[in-house]
Amino acid sequence: MGAAFLSSWPWDNLGAYKYVLYAPLVGKAVVGRAWERASPDHWLLLLLVLFGLRALTYQLWSSFSNMLFATRRRRIVRDGVDFDQIDKEWDWDNFLILQVHMAAAAFYAFPSLRHLPSWDARGLAVAALLHVVATEPLFYVAHRAFHRGHLFSCYHSLHHSIKVPQPFTAGFATPLEQLVLGVLMAVPLAAACAAGFGSIGLAFAYVLGFDFLRAMGHCNVEVFPGRLFQALPLLRYLIYTPTYHTIHHSNKEANFCLFMPLFDLLGGTLDGQSWELQRKASAGVDEVPEFVFLAHVVDVMQSLHVPFVLRTFASTPFSVQPFLLPMWPFAFVVMLMMWAWSKTFAISGYRLRGRLHQMWAVPRYGFHYFLPFAKDGINKQIELAILRADKMGIKVLSLAALNKNEALNGGGTLFVNKHPGLRVRVVHGNTLTAAVILNEIPEGTSEVFMTGATSKLGRAIALYLCRKKVRVMMMTLSTERFQKIQREAAPEHQQYLVQVTKFRSAMHCKTWIVGKWLSPREQRWAPPGTHFHQFVVPPILGFRRDCTYGNLAAMRLPKDVQGLGACEYSLERGVVHACHAGGVVHFLEGYTHHEVGAIDVDRIDVVWDAALRHGLRPV
Repeated sequence: MGAAFLSSWPWDNLGAYKYVLYAPLVGKAVVGRAWERASPDHWLLLLLVLFGLRALTYQLWSSFSNMLFATRRRRIVRDGVDFDQIDKEWDWDNFLILQVHMAAAAFYAFPSLRHLPSWDARGLAVAALLHVVATEPLFYVAHRAFHRGHLFSCYHSLHHSIKVPQPFTAGFATPLEQLVLGVLMAVPLAAACAAGFGSIGLAFAYVLGFDFLRAMGHCNVEVFPGRLFQALPLLRYLIYTPTYHTIHHSNKEANFCLFMPLFDLLGGTLDGQSWELQRKASAGVDEVPEFVFLAHVVDVMQSLHVPFVLRTFASTPFSVQPFLLPMWPFAFVVMLMMWAWSKTFAISGYRLRGRLHQMWAVPRYGFHYFLPFAKDGINKQIELAILRADKMGIKVLSLAALNKNEALNGGGTLFVNKHPGLRVRVVHGNTLTAAVILNEIPEGTSEVFMTGATSKLGRAIALYLCRKKVRVMMMTLSTERFQKIQREAAPEHQQYLVQVTKFRSAMHCKTWIVGKWLSPREQRWAPPGTHFHQFVVPPILGFRRDCTYGNLAAMRLPKDVQGLGACEYSLERGVVHACHAGGVVHFLEGYTHHEVGAIDVDRIDVVWDAALRHGLRPV
């Protein structure tokens, strides 16, 4: 049996090309010079601006809803938004395409609409009256009808398949539902125009106000203070709240109203717990995570790759896209403000085995870590985050990338030594990072070349490989540091560690382990067919087409992870950097020690086996 009538969008298969459907309107606006006030097509410009503002309204509410650092205490459904939900809601704005063409058709059917005045206050009174006596009760009746039998199973069940209400959920419905909603929205405006009181200002105010309340009701954050309804009890029947509508998503037999719970009261469908639950949600409770990954921003462009800026973009691996370029100046200003005033804040979270994990960000960008005068400030930010985690009762805090830089704080040693009584376990995750890199090296490899060879990771990898009788050419100018590492190896293995000072020494070696940045010129020394394994931040540029380049060490989280909806930088969905995964393993294993400073080579295989046992997998 085929799909029910108007249960799917006719442009579903177009992807991003669906926006071509705006082309006829945009084209006519351009040809008719709609930006000129005297143009007969001026109404087209106003219509396109209105629908652009409608999309912006939902986007701003989405940004607010995903500001975990500001809203986590008042979140109604505590679960995160996962990739499945994001994919479902990817085309949330389909209804705007439908309704802009409905509006354009109305303008063509009734040419007088093209000549509305800027404002007429009488129209506002008419629209408000019609909203209360027509739109609200008709929506209530239609909504209840969509919860019955065929209408629910073929249409409205799609909207209710969403686990965590979000502003974009408001647009996630079938064409039939959005057609009905569009007609109901038009009733007050049509009545005002029929009475001769219509205006451009009324259209903008009513439509944007309608969208504002729709997005608010789905935002999953309680925005009304509970005491407001205690002080003004009548108000609870005149305006719904995010908690009120979220109850409808869990109890499908209650709270059907559009914006006014009065109609649920009259219809006998008002959930009696609505206001008590609203009061509790507004009071706010902070759920303490048990594991935190302390990251930092990579660069200005990457700062836009977070759920509270563009949720759908953040759910895909990061890459520079043309639509980001106009946002760069704004992001740059935000960077300066964060540098001056911000503290560490929560970005996102997920659950694993029922335990809450969060990612926090130090408000510093990659280039800050290479400014000598910024070192103390960065360490202060990290230290405050560790002390905050300790106070909150967080069990494990894992340091990301440059936050554990050896020159910055000795891989976290600075903080552990300064605060010996820490209950939170500080972890650099480098043991698992080393294990991931080592397990990428093909079995049977007899020789490798390594830059960054005397770093913490370089040292551990070299010592591990020499035990396997793999010759390691360690690129370093410091004989003292090389010999110190060589002496750590057993006498029978020391011969496999070789100091080299020039890249030409590796011109016949096809396995390069990169722990220090390589310029295109330095990469030229690698023979064709070389594979570059990397633990350098940021990763090197893929200059050689006759070679292959590995990503930074990473692992895939276990399949039972829940509420994960953001990609970690350029990694694919469900994959996190190895230092993040190392912290997860530290937590799951219940280790009680800090993992800072030098890597214990004897524990590399132990941690790797533990990661696999807990369901983490190499990429």
